[in-house]
Amino acid sequence: MELSGRLDRLKPRLDGAGCDVLVVTHLTNVRYLTGFTGSAATLVVAPDRVVLLTDGRYEEQAADELAAAGVDAEIAVGRTQVAQGEALQALLAGAARVGLEASHVTWAEQRRFAEQAPGELVATVDLVEDLRAIKDPGEVARIEAAARIADVALATVQPTLEDRPTELGFAAALEAEMRAGGADDISFDTIVASGPNGSRPHHQPGPRRIEPGDLVVVDFGALVDGYHSDMTRTIPVGGLDALDATQRRMLEVVTAAQAAGVAAVAAGAPVAGVDAACRAVIDAAGWGEAFVHGTGHGVGLDIHEAPGVNGTSAASLAAGQVVTVEPGVYLPGHGGVRVEDTVVVTSDGCHPLTCAPKH
Repeated sequence: MELSGRLDRLKPRLDGAGCDVLVVTHLTNVRYLTGFTGSAATLVVAPDRVVLLTDGRYEEQAADELAAAGVDAEIAVGRTQVAQGEALQALLAGAARVGLEASHVTWAEQRRFAEQAPGELVATVDLVEDLRAIKDPGEVARIEAAARIADVALATVQPTLEDRPTELGFAAALEAEMRAGGADDISFDTIVASGPNGSRPHHQPGPRRIEPGDLVVVDFGALVDGYHSDMTRTIPVGGLDALDATQRRMLEVVTAAQAAGVAAVAAGAPVAGVDAACRAVIDAAGWGEAFVHGTGHGVGLDIHEAPGVNGTSAASLAAGQVVTVEPGVYLPGHGGVRVEDTVVVTSDGCHPLTCAPKH
């Protein structure tokens, strides 16, 4: 990945945000800008200077990771919280306007910064996140690698559904297979929702045993080098013939809605148009009220990041963004169906990163 140019893209944004220096405290943003993966860091970004402040646990790691990333930044180590506070105060001493990440700073932290920064505190919004929304080829490659691991893991464990595992057991087997396949971790807590539990979009796997005739919603992902994958498949246990008429229609409608949403993805396309394409199919089936969530979201260093794919967004998609398309229908008493792919936006459409079969 090309990390070295990210700070250069960020610096010109400071003045437009009304700040002379930006204090980056969200660790995901610190990692994006510098490659540093530790659990304690504050990044001070000024037009002519960048300083990563951390503690003694990460002195060598910070030097190694910034050097490997080719990032031109100083490293300051404070071995105590008091020393770190003093170092930060010294770094901010000459700044008249100090930008904070409004979405990531608590009230208590804002008060602490007010004591350490003599200048005016300025709330900034999405200065780094807007850069993160467009993925470079290295980022896309990592998301795709995570998706491939997830694809293979599902193909490996899916046949065990015929053995009537519990939801918890199937989730554990899927997660173990992803780790065995090279994932650093899982992207998020795996959802396995079988039978009537499928009507709850974020059902937590439990002791219910999966039975023939169940629709099983499986929402999961793998983590590779900090980057997430995200995919949902709804599996009819025992095949389509084991389903009742309502379940079969749910599966057909949601699969068609998801295909319509993916077909609407392209650079320049309105985000709301992707949402509308999915909803039009589900509305026509009479289940519009049963599609109870947004159509998708961005994926990258966070499992949920910009852009949000929903009907209230005024944004348009851009080439290089990685988003999910995941419509669903949830009917108490019948269960639920959700089908989700992660795709990278291209100039003339999109390229799917998750490739497990939907049928």
